[in-house]
Amino acid sequence: MSRCRHQKVSVKWSREAERKAAGSMNQTSFGSFGGRWEGKRSQSRTMKYILVTGGVISGIGKGIIASSVGTILKSCGLHVTAIKIDPYINIDAGTFSPYEHGEVFVLDDGGEVDLDLGNYERFLDIRLTRDNNLTTGKIYQSVINKERRGDYLGKTVQVVPHITDAIQEWVVKQATVPVDDDDVIPQVCVIELGGTVGDIESMPFVEAFRQFQFKVKRENFCNIHVSLIPQPSATGEQKTKPTQNSVRELRGLGLSPDLIMCRCSTALENSVKEKISMFCHVEPEQVICVHDVSSIYKVPLLLEQQGVVGYLSRRLNMPIETRPRKMLTKWKEMSDRSDRLLEQCSVALVGKYTKFSDSYASVIKALEHSALAISHKLEVKYIDSASLEPSTLKEEPVKYHEAWQKLCSADGILVPGGFGVRGTEGKIRAINWARKQKKPFLGVCLGMQLAVCEFARNTLGWADANSTEFDPESKHPVVIDMPEHNPGQMGGTMRLGKRRTIFKTNNSVLRKLYEDAEYVDERHRHRFEVNPELKSHFEEKGFRFVGQDVEGERMEVIELDDHPYFVGVQYHPEFTSRPIKPSPPYLGLLLAAAGKLQSYLQKGCRLSPRDTYSDRSGGSTPEFEISELKFPSTSNE
Repeated sequence: MSRCRHQKVSVKWSREAERKAAGSMNQTSFGSFGGRWEGKRSQSRTMKYILVTGGVISGIGKGIIASSVGTILKSCGLHVTAIKIDPYINIDAGTFSPYEHGEVFVLDDGGEVDLDLGNYERFLDIRLTRDNNLTTGKIYQSVINKERRGDYLGKTVQVVPHITDAIQEWVVKQATVPVDDDDVIPQVCVIELGGTVGDIESMPFVEAFRQFQFKVKRENFCNIHVSLIPQPSATGEQKTKPTQNSVRELRGLGLSPDLIMCRCSTALENSVKEKISMFCHVEPEQVICVHDVSSIYKVPLLLEQQGVVGYLSRRLNMPIETRPRKMLTKWKEMSDRSDRLLEQCSVALVGKYTKFSDSYASVIKALEHSALAISHKLEVKYIDSASLEPSTLKEEPVKYHEAWQKLCSADGILVPGGFGVRGTEGKIRAINWARKQKKPFLGVCLGMQLAVCEFARNTLGWADANSTEFDPESKHPVVIDMPEHNPGQMGGTMRLGKRRTIFKTNNSVLRKLYEDAEYVDERHRHRFEVNPELKSHFEEKGFRFVGQDVEGERMEVIELDDHPYFVGVQYHPEFTSRPIKPSPPYLGLLLAAAGKLQSYLQKGCRLSPRDTYSDRSGGSTPEFEISELKFPSTSNE
């Protein structure tokens, strides 16, 4: 009898092993859901998926809402990851103009991705990889490569099932990749489907998730649909018909929304909420109002107040304990502080994509984080660099003088990264003004390279000094292309991702801002570098290269002697800035612009008590508590 029982158990476990080996999606194993979930074997083995779709219009705020949902779940002690799906055919975002989809966000591994992944990283304080951004191009490329290898055994390769299966496999695999510093496998995966439901290019993804919801079972998958509630000024009435049509189309494609998040300019009226509930086949509690707020830090609080955590806990069978959420306390403090700021600080952003603020999304966020840290209200003055050039004075004198008036009235000047020759002379003129007038200045990537060009022209006397990107025939090529750059192919050929910068001197303002770290690891995205052969000419005149790469061949950080704050960095520090951990180069710019830099350095890089967050704030991980604003250690791995 015992032997039979033993045989049955053996058969049971061998079948279990067989299912695991087959990669069954509804058995996605990722360890325990924390101590509170021990003993619940089936739950502790199952990943929870939350799909965020959008209707009516694109750019409705799905990224912020997906990030906010992840934030409130993380505040409950869960480990959360995020995936962004972009239906375009490009392999990645690397070759886009910023006017297409906004800035190109760069990850630690060098992935050039959609800016929404920047929102995920900032809200959740996680580190994502290039595979967290899924595009139609990536999926088709992987399926075609498999077909060429003969993986499909001579079958006809079709959208269904091969493309849809590839999408599901990608999501399941990427959902289990750790994204927190503690290297724990995530428990919840928030998936944002870009575009609008009904778009022809997103159809394979919608079909993939229609199938996916049955494979992973209902208790492990839910759909949040973000829709617009327009309010015509003529009547002032909130209209639900666009949302009704959007939900009807989504349901027609096989997905039924569990939560309908309504984007509106003012709070949703109860009668409107009940109408949406009736016509969209959901309970009133499943209709969530996400109205316009003064700060995006309020969105997680808005969702939490309307019971989103409780609903998701019941819907996805996640028995989350009710306890004080320290992480949300931090968000409340940040939102309250942003509302009561009195002092103001202005920064002139001199760039070539200033007509579209998303072109510099991470730069603006880094400035906001720093301004919030020193309790100042930020005013960004966008200046098209071409407007500062002499040619504009001849053609449009009013535009020229307005641009210079903005520049001269700003407390600090920022020249961000970019590509192409248009507007570079205007940037050089802005840098020249900042240097001579001793205005706080920060140059990022191209901004640093142009600072080198400006100094070479006006101090070293090399009138034709330039970058070979703009003038290949220059007799003084102070910025040159990197040896490994392949000019024949544009995509993915730059120096990308996290690289180490070594500080070469103790007497560096930026090193002090990094808490006297010996080195920093920051993200890069560039094809050109400062010419190392000309380094000595600059340093003789007080233009110091205080940071270099590990080999000492690439110039990473510049500082100018006898100037309040004149700093240039080859890397992009904005990509690693966080709301409660502002990027040191940007913090230095804001401190200098507000006249507080010297006192900050004299205090050992500590802010005054009124500028720090309370010890009730908590961190972005469940176990972390923060009692003062400090930067992450960069010298210890």
